[in-house]
Amino acid sequence: MSSCLCELFDDSAAIMRIKNRLPYLFQLAEVESSRGGKIGMEVGSARERIIVSLFMWKFGEDNVDTKIAVTETEVDAKIFGSPVSIKTITGASFRGVKLIWTVDAEKALQYCEHYRPRLDIVLAQISWNKIGGLYLFPVEAQQRAFDALGRETYLVPPKPGTNPRGVEISSEALKMMARDESSRLIEILWSRSHIKHNPYMRWLDYWMQDEPI
Repeated sequence: MSSCLCELFDDSAAIMRIKNRLPYLFQLAEVESSRGGKIGMEVGSARERIIVSLFMWKFGEDNVDTKIAVTETEVDAKIFGSPVSIKTITGASFRGVKLIWTVDAEKALQYCEHYRPRLDIVLAQISWNKIGGLYLFPVEAQQRAFDALGRETYLVPPKPGTNPRGVEISSEALKMMARDESSRLIEILWSRSHIKHNPYMRWLDYWMQDEPI
């Protein structure tokens, strides 16, 4: 496991900042990703950027690498060279955490056949107006769950005959990882704020400038 990630989850000042700011920032991401009252799929990417920026604040911009090759499908950032995967789910239940997104059913099945846990996961469980949290599932916690449950129970491949959306970690596996002694949790009350935010304004500000950009 990346010791620096443990440092983030054991730092009392960082914990308070996460508890106080992450709900507001994730709500802001929802506002910026919404159209006609519905939240778009791009909110996932916005949430990932928020978590990566947390890493930059904690560990320094020069120590967080975001230039990830497209072939590294599970990696969202590298901290001091160690890869990390960022996941977010909404709701009180542990389900719907994607390991890989693909509409190719054959590719999804091939992924399942060769999969083994290989990098730390940071998971944000968003439960508005309730308690959720920010989890760290180190590789060793994932491996213990994988070995205990077996590939067929650990993974949730797309069902035959359906429109595939990728491969998920099962609810059983997530619950087992959450109980693992090496995992970390920062409990968060996901309180909503009153936000007046126009997502077009920062772009309009650029158009309004007379000086060259």
